[in-house]
Amino acid sequence: MPGINSVCVYCGSSFGADPRYRETAQELGQALAANGIDLVFGGGRVGLMGTIADAVLAGGGRVTGIIPESLRRTEVPHTGLTELIIVPTMHDRKRLMAERADAFAVLPGGIGTLDEMFEIVTWRQLRLHDKPIFVVDGGGYWAPLRALLDHLAVQGFVQPLVPRLLEIVAGVPELIAAIGVARAADPAGQHLRVS
Repeated sequence: MPGINSVCVYCGSSFGADPRYRETAQELGQALAANGIDLVFGGGRVGLMGTIADAVLAGGGRVTGIIPESLRRTEVPHTGLTELIIVPTMHDRKRLMAERADAFAVLPGGIGTLDEMFEIVTWRQLRLHDKPIFVVDGGGYWAPLRALLDHLAVQGFVQPLVPRLLEIVAGVPELIAAIGVARAADPAGQHLRVS
């Protein structure tokens, strides 16, 4: 399936309160490897980040981690990756992750995950890229986000974001199916380049 060959996954550097979050990260890593899709992520060895990277690697897939120098102590870089890139700043990290990915998936996470998700959605709204963005709602974690996005539109601050700028999927099988649809719609990957 040409077009989407790598997915940037934003997710937590901890496991969260519900074991389903970790199971979703494990399942996604296995699915990416099985479908020949490379993982681009924040480079950490801990939490959901480490779980998804380990699952992709265990399945024979390729993993690129990108971590800023300032987080090398707190996020603990994963040393077994296909490629680990150390960058000077968070801005460099986010830019390089966006450049290296053909699509984006958001798993449960905290403030950093929200920051990365909202920035990449904003970049799409500003037409800096037209890469698909998927929010994976495993365990219902993102239901409050969906309500917030709807609220922003109802209150007249944005046009509806879903599904215009991002798609919310129920789990990993739905994500893989949605990636397949996106690949079929753009087999040459023409709309997937960062401006």
